[in-house]
Amino acid sequence: MSSEHNRLELCRYRLQQAYEALDEAKLLLEAGHLRGAINRSYYAMFYALQVLVIQNMAKVSKHSGVISYFDREFVKPGVIDQKFSKWLHRLFDLRQDADYGDMFTPTEKQTHEAFAQAKEFVQRIEAYHEEYSSE
Repeated sequence: MSSEHNRLELCRYRLQQAYEALDEAKLLLEAGHLRGAINRSYYAMFYALQVLVIQNMAKVSKHSGVISYFDREFVKPGVIDQKFSKWLHRLFDLRQDADYGDMFTPTEKQTHEAFAQAKEFVQRIEAYHEEYSSE
């Protein structure tokens, strides 16, 4: 198997993880588990970002590095709309608060918005990946 084939397989796997995280977020949201839904919505975005890292063979490791890479290589040059970066940064902060903040619970409105944005984000990254892969 070629390394190109391996990368495509890994990209497909990361997209699958992103969609599974969205499914989990939806279940948690419907059950009223808002902090968990925020966490899974963020991770859906993060797994989708991993596709961009893998397909371009970038060397980044931490969440902040992946986010910086996305902003520098895709948002700043206009490949991906800036709204996706804003959503990602907002959800990164919200997830930090939900996971680690003392006495913090996100609102239902915040959680529904985060889920909807994560879903659109994953779909946009998948569309970009499909365009990139077909070239």
